[in-house]
Amino acid sequence: MSAASLSRLLLLSAIWGGSFLFMRIGAPVLGPVMLIIFRVGLAALFLLGVALILKKRMSLKVHWKHYLVLGLINSALPFLLFAYAAQTLSASLLSILNATAPIWGAIIGALWTRTLLSGKAVMGLLSGVVGVMLLVGFDSLVLLPGAGIAIVAALGASFCYGITSVYARSIPSIGPFANAHGSMWAATVIILPLVPFFPVNQAPTSGAVLSVVALGVLCSGIAYLLYFRLIADIGSTSALTVTFLVPLFGVLFGTLFLDEIIGWYTWIGALLVIVGTALVTSFSPRLLFRKKMP
Repeated sequence: MSAASLSRLLLLSAIWGGSFLFMRIGAPVLGPVMLIIFRVGLAALFLLGVALILKKRMSLKVHWKHYLVLGLINSALPFLLFAYAAQTLSASLLSILNATAPIWGAIIGALWTRTLLSGKAVMGLLSGVVGVMLLVGFDSLVLLPGAGIAIVAALGASFCYGITSVYARSIPSIGPFANAHGSMWAATVIILPLVPFFPVNQAPTSGAVLSVVALGVLCSGIAYLLYFRLIADIGSTSALTVTFLVPLFGVLFGTLFLDEIIGWYTWIGALLVIVGTALVTSFSPRLLFRKKMP
């Protein structure tokens, strides 16, 4: 992994870690559907502006079916599931459950291609699983009413991302920008019919409005440009492991801005997640250092 790819990985992890903070603020106020329609709608408009400036085309007539599939499994459905879970669960716990996406992706990919995972990859995935189980198992929020359904919803969202990682392998001819742009418009079209049936829960607050803008422009528009660029540079499986780092930022932001509690299990779980990320991506600091040499 090059220094540039590593930098994108860390930046994307921080942005998506912040997305759970914004969902935790906005979902209880606006509700899942209204929060996410604004998120994908703003992202689509932001990317449209970028497309007009850079003269980027989506080739909609050719790839519209692909954009619909990608918009459903990588944006609309997982966004809605996470937003639903955000009404109950903490930003920290949401970001941790999101870390199961590479696990789902590896399992689905192995089943799809009928191949065995390498020993190093298996060790990395097991490390990530243990870390997530430790964090979730000791979180008191799992005892709250409705927490069980919320956890299932969050895991379902991560499962969607795992499917996306496998699906993305079959679309090498479509550029990162077109994927991000097309999927946001597709997600908007998919969610829009739900809006009349799910009004806002209460009058929007300034925090909820700012969260919507951050989710749309930063966490969707800019973030998906980074994500699809990573897929193009380092492959879909390695790019998906960005979610192993997301909990670190999710927990940090939850603690700083929402006063969420960090226990001993958080630190140990986070260490296991980082180790799992390194193993699955085969990242080596020595290799990175060599790339910097003349």
